[in-house]
Amino acid sequence: MKSVLVTGGAGFIGSDFVRMLVSDRPDLTVVNFDVLTYAGNLANVRECEQSERYHFVRGDIRDADAISQALEDHSVDTVVNFAAESHVDRSIQGPQAFAETNVVGTVVLLQAAREHGVERYLQVSTDEVYGSLGPQGAFSETSPIQPNSPYSASKAAADHFVRSFGETFGMNVVTTRCSNNYGPNQFPEKLIPLMIHRAQNDETLPVYGDGLQVRDWIYVRDHSRAILAALEKGRAGEVYNIGAENDCENLRVVRAILSALCKPESLIRHVEDRPGHDRRYAIDATKARTELGWEPTVEFEEGITQTIAWYRDNSDWLDDVTSGEYQKYYESWYAKR
Repeated sequence: MKSVLVTGGAGFIGSDFVRMLVSDRPDLTVVNFDVLTYAGNLANVRECEQSERYHFVRGDIRDADAISQALEDHSVDTVVNFAAESHVDRSIQGPQAFAETNVVGTVVLLQAAREHGVERYLQVSTDEVYGSLGPQGAFSETSPIQPNSPYSASKAAADHFVRSFGETFGMNVVTTRCSNNYGPNQFPEKLIPLMIHRAQNDETLPVYGDGLQVRDWIYVRDHSRAILAALEKGRAGEVYNIGAENDCENLRVVRAILSALCKPESLIRHVEDRPGHDRRYAIDATKARTELGWEPTVEFEEGITQTIAWYRDNSDWLDDVTSGEYQKYYESWYAKR
C-alpha cells in the first residue's frame, strides 16, 4: 500500500481517517476525493494541506472519468470508500439521492478500481444494514441483512455489489460495518452534535419518540484505527463489524450532554418518532478484535467530554456549517413534529 484514494475524505469520518493517515503514515500518499456536498468541509482537513503527500481532488464518485483520472494521476493502489449520503432523516425526505450516490456511485467506483488494477478496495458500511435488534443479543457478520430505511437499504445494496465484485471479478475487497460514530467535525444533523449545538444556544432539543432507542457509540478515531487495521490485515472478501460496546439509550446521551453543559433537562422536547426508526442496535466486534488485533481505546464518558469541548472551542466552524441551507432543512424536518 503506497497510494490511497479516500472518497468522501472531507466528511466527518473520512476526514478523521485522512488526518490520521497523513499524520501517522509517512510512507503513504493520500488522495482525498470529495464532491463537497453540504456535509463535506475542507476545513476538516486543513491541517493536511501543507503535506506534500496529501492531494485533494474535487469530484463525484458517479463520474467514472473523474475517478479514473484520479486513480491514474496518483498511481493509486488502494481505495477506501467513505463517500455516501448518510443521514437517515434526509433519506426519508429524498430516497433517490441515496440510491444514486450510495449504490450507483459505489458501482462506478468499483468498476474504475477494477479497471485500474487497484490492489485492495475497502467499503465503509454501517450496522444499520442489519435492521433492528430485539432486547437481547448483538449483530454479528452473519446476521441477516434487513434494512429498514432508504439510507440503510442503499448501503446494503452497495455492500452486495462489493461482495459481487469480489466473487465475480476476483477483486480484493473488504467491508467494515460500524456502529454510531461521534467526535469532532460531525455535521450537526446527527444526534450528538445537534444536541450540543442547540443546548449551547438554550434551544429545545428534539428527541424522537420516548428516546429509549439504543445505539452503540464509538469515538471516530477508534473507528478510523479499525478501518486501517481491516485495510492492512483483513482477509479478502470478509466483513468486519466495528463497535465499542457502549450501548446507550438516546435519552441518556442527551441528558449527559445537558449535564456536561450545565443546562436544564426542561430543554428536552419529545417529538413524533421518525418512520421505520430501528429500536436497538448492538455490535459483536469479536472478529475485528481477534483477526485484526484492534481494540477501542476511548470510553464513552471520555469521548463525549472531548467532543463537547471541541464544539465549544470551535464555534466558528459550527456557525459556518449551520447557516443557510442547514436552517431550512432543520425547519422542514422538525417544525411539524
